[in-house]
Amino acid sequence: MDKLAIVVPCYNEEEVLHIATEALVGVLDDLASKGKIAKESFILFVNDGSKDRTWELIEEEHKAHPIQVRGVKLAGNVGHQYALTAGLITAKDMCDVTVSIDADLQDDVAVIEEMIDKFHAGNDIVYGVRKERKTDTFFKRTTAQGFYKLMDKMGVKTVYNHADFRLMSRRAVEEFSKYEETNLFLRGMVPLIGYQTDCVYYDRKERVAGESKYPLKKMLALAFNGISSFSVKPISMILGLGIAIVIISILAAIYAFISYFTGHVVQGWTSLILSIWFFGGLQLLAIGLVGQYIGKIYMEVKHRPRYNIEKILSTEDDKED
Repeated sequence: MDKLAIVVPCYNEEEVLHIATEALVGVLDDLASKGKIAKESFILFVNDGSKDRTWELIEEEHKAHPIQVRGVKLAGNVGHQYALTAGLITAKDMCDVTVSIDADLQDDVAVIEEMIDKFHAGNDIVYGVRKERKTDTFFKRTTAQGFYKLMDKMGVKTVYNHADFRLMSRRAVEEFSKYEETNLFLRGMVPLIGYQTDCVYYDRKERVAGESKYPLKKMLALAFNGISSFSVKPISMILGLGIAIVIISILAAIYAFISYFTGHVVQGWTSLILSIWFFGGLQLLAIGLVGQYIGKIYMEVKHRPRYNIEKILSTEDDKED
């Protein structure tokens, strides 16, 4: 029987942790009773440097459910993508299949059973995909749709309306662990693995408690990280824009010579100043964008650890393994 690990990254989730534990333990019990997963299946909470009582609550839940609830405490706050990666790589040697889900329970835990069924049907990766975005605000819905379209235009392979709710087999996680880059964007990395995949569809719910850990600023940072980590098209666009400006400049020079010889020279400095400001700003933008890529290279070549694990709550059997 396959052992399942449900990996849950947590940052300041004290308000929702007990609720999440009850819901996910219920899923494990139900699937085990149906003979779809092993009774030793478990939840792996990853504490991402929380400033509240999240880790203390994880320890309490581990004492109450020593087999079904386990934990990983990171030495500091490293961000959602790194915390999720730490959980997946830690869990891969303890289980046969993983499901990653956020602690806020906005993703429907009921479709985990369907994910397991598709795994048993031969799929190594099963994506949880939202059916629609009617519950989102107009701004969030529009920006999210624009994000996926932009990623597609930039050549980044992603699954539309999929975040980080997914099933991965042990061998898929092992392949994922070979991707050692510092700049993580899991929505773009997982499709690169190439194993057989499928999708399950669900309606996303409202957050049961607490506040969102992904405000607009973080969403924009994630989007830029995804584009710059998987595509060089922005630099190609700068090159194309530079060529276009050179052509326009040549045409403008020809026009200036014609105006001079025909006596239709227009005096003034406004157009000159505006053009200087425009091209100056364009140059700074281009330099800044190229600098971002250079900065990413700088971070990659240092080969620093992506995260440090301070403590693991597990079972004696796992420690022996």
